[in-house]
Amino acid sequence: MVLLAFIICVLASIAITPLVKKFAVAIGAVDKPNYRKVHQRIMPRMGGLAIFISFLIGMVVLRPTAPFEQPLINPAIIMGSIVIILTGVLDDRFELSAKVKLAGQLLAALVVVVYGGVQINFVNLPFGGTIEFGYLSIPLTILWIVAITNAINLIDGLDGLAAGVSTIALLTISLMAFMKGDLYVMSIALIVAGSAIGFLKYNFHPAKIFMGDTGALFLGFIISVLSLLGFKNITVVSLIIPIIILGVPISDTIFAIIRRKLNNQPISAPDKSHLHHCLLRTGYTHKQTVFIIYAIAMMFGLAAIIFSMAKVWGAIILIGVITLAIELFVESIGLIGNDYKPLLNFVKGSTKKNL
Repeated sequence: MVLLAFIICVLASIAITPLVKKFAVAIGAVDKPNYRKVHQRIMPRMGGLAIFISFLIGMVVLRPTAPFEQPLINPAIIMGSIVIILTGVLDDRFELSAKVKLAGQLLAALVVVVYGGVQINFVNLPFGGTIEFGYLSIPLTILWIVAITNAINLIDGLDGLAAGVSTIALLTISLMAFMKGDLYVMSIALIVAGSAIGFLKYNFHPAKIFMGDTGALFLGFIISVLSLLGFKNITVVSLIIPIIILGVPISDTIFAIIRRKLNNQPISAPDKSHLHHCLLRTGYTHKQTVFIIYAIAMMFGLAAIIFSMAKVWGAIILIGVITLAIELFVESIGLIGNDYKPLLNFVKGSTKKNL
């Protein structure tokens, strides 16, 4: 039944996207080229509406059963998704201010956290003991949802990039949920992944439609909620798993914040130095850049699966290796800045001394 729902979502998204494209053009929800954007012509956006409608169809077909202790999670996810979709639709049409968009994201997060009961209440430490979050559980959970929602939005800069990276994350979450016996999270993740895959038919380079904030915010919201449902309230190690799965958008967001701080710019200031921009500047084509980032996202997914099966010290070593690899990659492509190469300079200096 889950496989059938997945296939139905793929087909529904393929069928609905052209209709959404016409609707977006009719109401003026289009993306115009500017100095920050790669595309050179006016493009319809709001394509995420097709992903959302396909997701709703999948929910009707599959009717996944929420865990017994969280009977309100199904309506909470749908209600929160409606709030985030309305925020994205309005932004794609009228270009809302950052404060208004943030308000919509906070409202969607509140629906899931307060009404649905999704919260990070405590974490078991790897060497014994527990951290109880108490009153901080609600704000911490909301912070996670809003942060991941925006992280997905930030990587939506090339044809097929956000949809593809989100699909890889969703399939990884689904596989790990299956390994844990969590059929609920597995089912929801597959439904959304199928909806995104169908949309990719029109969004892959050269794109015929963009997902817009409608799609990026929705995918980020769903991924953030599913990662909480699948990996919360266990240990510090298992809480790191969704961070690894979302390694591409999270690391790009973190380094964007560092870059802007170093350049004395506001954190929300847009620029043209994100991961995909840097890869394009090194000489890769549009498609090559997207495939490279897909490959990186897959490696993060594989690392998350290995991490989940590792012992504590193995997990710590893996985190160290991932951190080192990220730093070397960031320095090599100039993600923070062309002059930021402390580790590479250290390696070069050590090599020269040995020679």
